[in-house]
Amino acid sequence: MSFAEGDSRDPYSLGELAMLPAVFDPAADVANLLSEMGRSAASAGAPRSVGRVCGLLGLELEVEGVDAAIGDLVLVRRPSQPLPAEVVAVRDGRLLCAPLGDLRGVRYGTLAEPTGVPPRVEVGWGLLGRVLDGLGRPIDELPRPPGMVQVDLDGSAPHPLRRRPVDTQLGLGVRAIDSLTPCGIGQRVGIFAGSGVGKSTLLGMMARGATSDICVLALVGERGREVAEFVERDLGPDGLARSVVVVATSDQPALVRIRAAFVATRIAEWFRDKGADVLLLVDSLTRLAMAQREVGLSAGEPPATRGYPPSAFGLLPTLLERAGTGEQGSITGLYTVLVEGDDMDEPIADAARSILDGHIVLSRKLATSGHFPAIEPLESISRVESSVTTAEQRRSAIELRRLLAARREVAELVEIGAYVPGSSPVADRALALDAEIEQFLCQDTSEAPLARDTWDRLASLVGPR
Repeated sequence: MSFAEGDSRDPYSLGELAMLPAVFDPAADVANLLSEMGRSAASAGAPRSVGRVCGLLGLELEVEGVDAAIGDLVLVRRPSQPLPAEVVAVRDGRLLCAPLGDLRGVRYGTLAEPTGVPPRVEVGWGLLGRVLDGLGRPIDELPRPPGMVQVDLDGSAPHPLRRRPVDTQLGLGVRAIDSLTPCGIGQRVGIFAGSGVGKSTLLGMMARGATSDICVLALVGERGREVAEFVERDLGPDGLARSVVVVATSDQPALVRIRAAFVATRIAEWFRDKGADVLLLVDSLTRLAMAQREVGLSAGEPPATRGYPPSAFGLLPTLLERAGTGEQGSITGLYTVLVEGDDMDEPIADAARSILDGHIVLSRKLATSGHFPAIEPLESISRVESSVTTAEQRRSAIELRRLLAARREVAELVEIGAYVPGSSPVADRALALDAEIEQFLCQDTSEAPLARDTWDRLASLVGPR
């Protein structure tokens, strides 16, 4: 039990000291951190091992003389302020640690001290409407949220036999998704696209229009200039009020970018355990895998497909399996995948697609033609569609897909004027309804139709006339 939960012990126990660098500004709390660590160790009556930095290579530092486990935090006592680092590997009796900050001021022989516990993060209802960094610290210059509690960062996936079935649709406020690739409460869906085709704008639309109770967003490796734009323009005040945003910009250390996705997931798990239906948006899995590639290669892992080490592919199911329905509450996970060169079969996209319960493909061709959202319905699929929709709804969706497929088949003939009306009744109908279909699939960013209204409009569009 943490001090915030009413523990009568010294509030600065060893476990909570490990949290200090992740909650407070290290530059402002250096003196307190060091003095309280000494006081806590003295009161515990147990000797604390102090080691030293014995190597610096790339993004990693090596520490000797310290007893710590994989995942534990080690505090490096550089002159300016303590630098927290996480143990990621052990080699020849030395700890390989990934720093949670820059290595400026660290040199050979710098003292290092273990905390004895893995990283922790603060959670609570006070996080709603807040913007956090990759370590879970508020960066919106607002007061520290009240009533927070500390939990271990490493959660666990729901028991496979205790998960409630995914049988209810979650409206996302996007017609092209709600009708053709419907998302269920507790489903995990990937959004696959190249750069610059509207992923962030689409995420903002879903965060505002989703019928979930709470939205948690993780922006992993995002451009620094786009963070404020996303929060103010794409998410907006109404969306932010029921959301928690976790941000790790591209200039942050690789481990901080990795941590951001897990911090957001842990926060979502806390809300889920309180009975809430949570929408978890992670942008993007590709940048997460790239950060793991940096850490893995620096730790000495062998490069595999396109330079990704095995740990990059092992990281994906570890994160993705934690979403879903629980015994109470749910986490519906939407994860963007930034495909390289618009290659939908590149390694990370292929690995993610095999784990997720569906995928939505964004088309650059549609995006450049002014079609928004640039969703390619014929390339997108939801694996729980039959469980979250009625037979009538599925018939309407299938009919629209038939029309879209027929229109695509004759598109080139129509462009050159070679199509002869009457050659295909389905194609004739698709061409006659072309304008109405476009109006249905296109949507302004300010629109957020309910799922039932989307289904009614679709039935009217494809029904008999």
